[in-house]
Amino acid sequence: MRIETERLILRDFREDDIPRMLEWWGDPRYQRFYPVVANLDRAVRDLAAMFIAAQAEEPRRKWQLAVTVRGDDQIIGTCGVRINDPELAEANIGYELHPDHWGNGYATEAATAILRYGFEELDMHRIWAECVADNTGSARVLEKVGMRREAHFREHQYFRDRWWDTYIYAILASDWRERRG
Repeated sequence: MRIETERLILRDFREDDIPRMLEWWGDPRYQRFYPVVANLDRAVRDLAAMFIAAQAEEPRRKWQLAVTVRGDDQIIGTCGVRINDPELAEANIGYELHPDHWGNGYATEAATAILRYGFEELDMHRIWAECVADNTGSARVLEKVGMRREAHFREHQYFRDRWWDTYIYAILASDWRERRG
């Protein structure tokens, strides 16, 4: 699987992407909005194994792709779409970037590409995403790609010795088509 944008290539995740993923997972800037993981190496390897195993599923329902900058095959993040309910044509998206690449518009570009894939190739009706409310950068990305905040769950997750609010954002296929003109 490969999706190309103006500046990025989203491709199937590979085992040789794991060391780079371990870099950003170990970065305190990235970890700020995630629960503490006892064994970071094991957690990343297990997640990567899940990304790779999903590539062989029939029918495939999960696409968590490596994000690379054109001309450099080194992974800078991941972005994916997961079909939650094929009958309702509903999926969710998620993305993560190495903090060294924040602020360049890459998350917005990757999320736009994965939404396009979800609506135009997978024929989804509704695609949603969840983010921690304090993660204003992620919320901004979701708004830039045309998603609307549908829910605000107060004190919805507990990690790092505190309660966190979360937001649910979503976009319908009709909204997507209207935005694309």
